[in-house]
Amino acid sequence: MEDVLELTQMQTAAAEACGLMKVLSNPDRLMILCQLSQGEHRVGELESLLGIVQPTLSQQLTVLRDEALVATRRDGKHIYYRLESLRALAVIQVLYDQFCGKTKE
Repeated sequence: MEDVLELTQMQTAAAEACGLMKVLSNPDRLMILCQLSQGEHRVGELESLLGIVQPTLSQQLTVLRDEALVATRRDGKHIYYRLESLRALAVIQVLYDQFCGKTKE
């Protein structure tokens, strides 16, 4: 019976990992999370830094918020976004090292 429990846990973990990878598979969302891994930003800042136009940026931020990967903080008229998911941060760090770091092939 222990093997069944382990298999069930493995299936659950695989489904969670696939869900995260599905969200990360969009280039705009990946760039947003990469930028937010460096610290929180306002939407206007993200738009300038990433070159993603407002409607697309808002749509992708909504997906990231719905998936609980980012969180918001309001300060007056400004809404700040931050990377909230430690799992997503860990994956972003590996992707950065593999694709953007100095050891890039």
